[in-house]
Amino acid sequence: MTGSDEPRFVDAILDWRPTWFLARLALVGAYLLGGIVKLSDWPAAVAEQAHFDMTPPAFWAALTIGIELVGPMLILTSRLVWLGAGMLGVFTLLAAFTANAFWAMPAGQERFMATNAFFEHIGLIGGFVLVALVAERERRRA
Repeated sequence: MTGSDEPRFVDAILDWRPTWFLARLALVGAYLLGGIVKLSDWPAAVAEQAHFDMTPPAFWAALTIGIELVGPMLILTSRLVWLGAGMLGVFTLLAAFTANAFWAMPAGQERFMATNAFFEHIGLIGGFVLVALVAERERRRA
């Protein structure tokens, strides 16, 4: 053990420079991949928005792709992290309410799954807040 509360190997992992990047990549990877997939299959991206009654669906598909590509890039490049995290946080909150309205579903497996997905989305929002906080503290130290 070192002078801190965590074991030496934990200190080493947390102090390893790539850990910060890899943690951010883990947080935003699904959004980045989602944006790339939607961009490569525009008709499916528009159909997805139509499925959720987003009108006009082409506008919402384009906005979704933009957010899913720009937000992660801001976070991964450590540029305007607060903006990227905010974009993805708001997007995730809106998606949670749009796609996982468990309170409007009858009891059963579908409601159970939507409830889990809703609160997973809330957890991701917490992750975006934490990324913005850490990035701001790093910026202030520099």
